[in-house]
Amino acid sequence: MEPRCYYIPLQEVELDVEKQKESSAQCFQLNGEWDFLYFSSIYDIDHKPESIHETVHEWERIPVPSVWQNYGYDKRQYINVNYPIPFDPPFVPSENPCGVYHRTFEYRSDSDYPKSYLNFEGVDSCFYLYINGKFAGYSQVSHSTSEFDITDYLSDGINHITVFVLKWCDGTYFEDQDKFRMSGIFRDVYILKRPVNHLRDYFIHTVLVDRYDKAFVTVDLEGGGRLDVQYSLQEQSGKKILEGEAQDGKISFMILEPVLWNAENPYLYTLVMKYNGETFIETVGVRDIRIENKVLLINGVDVKLRGVNRHDSNPSTGCAVTIDQMKQDLTLMKAHNVNAIRTSHYPGRPELYYLCDKYGFYIMDEADVEIHGVDGLYSPVWEEDYNKHAFSAEISDNELYSASVTDRVKRCVIRDKNRCSVVIWSMGNESGYGCVFESALEWTKKFDSSRLTHYEGALHAPHDRKNDYSNIDLYSRMYPSIDEINEYFRKDFDKPFIMCEYSHAMGNGPGDLEAYYKVIQKYEGHCGGFVWEWCDHAVELGKTADGKVQYGYGGDSGEELHDGNFCVDGLVYPDRTPHVGLKEFKNVNRPVRVLGYDRKTGTVEFENILDFTNIKDVLDIKYEVTCGKEVIERGAIIDRELLDIHPHEKRSIPIMVHISDKSKCYIKFDYVQRVKNLTTDEGHSFGFDQISLNDAAIDENIFIREPEEKYNAGTAIEIEENSRRVVLAGENFVYAYDKRKGCFESICVEGTEILKKTMEYNIFRAPIDNDRIIKEQWYAAGYDKSVIRVYDTFVKKEDEGISIRSSAVISAPHVQKIIEFQVSWKVSLSGKINMKLEATRNVEMPYLPRFGLRLFLDERMDQVEYFGYGPYENYSDKHQSSYLGLFRTDAETMHENYIRPQENGSRCGCRYVRLFGSGVHWSIISKKDFSISVSKYTQEELCAKRHNFELKESGNTVLCLDYKQSGVGSGSCGPQLSEEHRFDERKFCFECCFMRPELTDTEEEISETKQCK
Repeated sequence: MEPRCYYIPLQEVELDVEKQKESSAQCFQLNGEWDFLYFSSIYDIDHKPESIHETVHEWERIPVPSVWQNYGYDKRQYINVNYPIPFDPPFVPSENPCGVYHRTFEYRSDSDYPKSYLNFEGVDSCFYLYINGKFAGYSQVSHSTSEFDITDYLSDGINHITVFVLKWCDGTYFEDQDKFRMSGIFRDVYILKRPVNHLRDYFIHTVLVDRYDKAFVTVDLEGGGRLDVQYSLQEQSGKKILEGEAQDGKISFMILEPVLWNAENPYLYTLVMKYNGETFIETVGVRDIRIENKVLLINGVDVKLRGVNRHDSNPSTGCAVTIDQMKQDLTLMKAHNVNAIRTSHYPGRPELYYLCDKYGFYIMDEADVEIHGVDGLYSPVWEEDYNKHAFSAEISDNELYSASVTDRVKRCVIRDKNRCSVVIWSMGNESGYGCVFESALEWTKKFDSSRLTHYEGALHAPHDRKNDYSNIDLYSRMYPSIDEINEYFRKDFDKPFIMCEYSHAMGNGPGDLEAYYKVIQKYEGHCGGFVWEWCDHAVELGKTADGKVQYGYGGDSGEELHDGNFCVDGLVYPDRTPHVGLKEFKNVNRPVRVLGYDRKTGTVEFENILDFTNIKDVLDIKYEVTCGKEVIERGAIIDRELLDIHPHEKRSIPIMVHISDKSKCYIKFDYVQRVKNLTTDEGHSFGFDQISLNDAAIDENIFIREPEEKYNAGTAIEIEENSRRVVLAGENFVYAYDKRKGCFESICVEGTEILKKTMEYNIFRAPIDNDRIIKEQWYAAGYDKSVIRVYDTFVKKEDEGISIRSSAVISAPHVQKIIEFQVSWKVSLSGKINMKLEATRNVEMPYLPRFGLRLFLDERMDQVEYFGYGPYENYSDKHQSSYLGLFRTDAETMHENYIRPQENGSRCGCRYVRLFGSGVHWSIISKKDFSISVSKYTQEELCAKRHNFELKESGNTVLCLDYKQSGVGSGSCGPQLSEEHRFDERKFCFECCFMRPELTDTEEEISETKQCK
């Protein structure tokens, strides 16, 4: 059948789209257990297709919907760019795997509903259909509905349906998306029983006029018979406000003072249409989408898309996702300030769009088109600049394929045309440009001019042809740098700017969300964008002995051609546990922002970032005041009358703080939901701000714990020195300094050893995924194999203790020196150690991953108290989800368990850290901020293992004290780390103070910390 809009005909009014298939007497579902046979080649099938249901007697079983790779047939395969087959379009390998599905069902003819239409909502990649041994049809386009009229093939009684699904077809060349490649019937299958004359298709149009005081609604109807469709319209409350009958194949009516739909207030009218014994239920959102003066407007408002890219993906069911799984995604997105979704890179399951109408999301609906593999073809010459590299035009500029691509776009547009959440039609992804896409764009604009069109591939158009961009509404970019965006707006641009992908959230990332937020807000013509991507696409491999799921990625299923863990690039883990990256996204896109604090008037200026909602209608602003480490006011709430802040407006609000000395005080504001709604509960926090009462920004010296002499200082420290070490013996302590390493190898207090091995100077980190490119330079520079050479060491007695001074260099085999430094250690009579290190870096070498000290402590010494940014891991460019405060935690909690092990768990902006456990307390302080991480794993272990479930604890608590660590960025796919977040200093000075370890007789404080962590 020709494509049509998505619906399930009913007899009664059932508003819940989740229940329509179950509640409709006309919908006969075929989901469930099917007979199944798998063949590694279609030529292995020695039964005739028309009689296979009669001649095969030993079928296996498989659930529908599902993908057969999850049931032991064939191999899962993750590929990003390259085709899984030789490039020879339109041909595919002769040895083409095939899955044969069969089931029986009982059919009884119905005089009221004599027609029967079999629907497959998703089959990968193509299939041949047989009903009762007769060939009934063929279809492809994996993520689109295929509908067959099977009326003439059925008989009363038991009927047989047989489906031959091929792994590859010519459509494989158009479905080269960055995802796990899986096969089978992965979406719902059902039969719709219909009258002979029925309403086959309809298209709902809404047009706003008179400054949105009126909405004209028309519904184009297509079908058999007179089409005297009866209709009624209900408000969201259920109150009927009008009714009538179609005239000349069209429904027309007007709504006075309509309530407009938007993502913040997804108000839906209900249109009920009845014709020839069938009822059709459609939710209708009245909204206007347009571009004026190169600005995207929704209902006349400059809206920013704060979006994510989303695949249909689940670690156990693959691309066969359920409605509950989709609702889980949408609920999480709403809770984390996501307002837009790009359906990368194909139409999602049909019910997704009804849920987005209901929950409130702006959708970029993308056709099932990606021809990325042409960019992976061998070429002796490659352009270095990807953005200027034109994809091979063998498909995209070849008229032979125009009908195929336009068909794929039509299937997407026609199916989802009545969903108000869809605001942009996307022609596909990463497929180059040419006549093929110009044809698809032209058809789309003629069919539906009420929405915007998008196609990022236009950027990669052939340079030797005259390209037509007239039917593209948006200038789209993937992973642009901030400089590139600024450059675009400095020019005489002609289209709004949108980022269909940005901030690659792979592993420990992304680290540039705040920078992108600022540039999005800076320009009216910037529409926003979609972070890549929502979820880690890992698959379940099994479980550990303690029941934890083991996740795998490319190569873990035994596939030869794969792209490793490049699919593990989401804001949430496969089980939908949020990454820190999602928490970062949430607070970057908080609904309210503090712009400044006026010390003279005691007022704080707030800005409403929302597009349609007054703050007083939805949020409370709670705050607490902290001075140093002490919270002096908690749970205060700003008067709601003061929160009358209209969308995109600002207001200064007085904040009363009753304290005389505000120099070290700061306030944290929380923006919490006032009442429970569809997706989040009352009291849910949508983000926070923190300001210093001393300045508009956080005072970086706000908390310094001054050294305290708690111990009885001896009268002298004995020194024993040889060519290897310096041993210092004081009152109840003995320290040993390694002259070859330039730091301490032993710190022993009252017979208890604190260090399990010698301290180390540390310049390397286990590369994060976003270090994918720069790490090759780090390895070439030998940063992972660095060694220290101490030139000389001088020991000197002083009135208050002993000073040790060493000159040293850090270098690596086969390369020049990396860092030269002088370090001074001063040990007081009480056992306190002050360190001052002055260094000069070789600027011809790549920027450093980090610089600091690494200490190996007793594994039981794993409880942590620190003053710095928390409670989540944070870096210089990834700390918007954290705030400055005093935190208690432990090594296990500080470890972020990324699927592919890598650097994690850092806390930056620290002034103080205390570790305790095993009856020992030990503190480090500094007047300048430093970073810490505390872990059970070494960076060598993180480097060596491919999966988190392979990690082995070191047997120590590993403490990293970093003068500085480079940021995380999103360089695994986006621009390389910005200069401001690189450790690129030529000269630097690192100072800190190690308080003498304190032995305790009780573990009460440790138990208290476990409760508070």
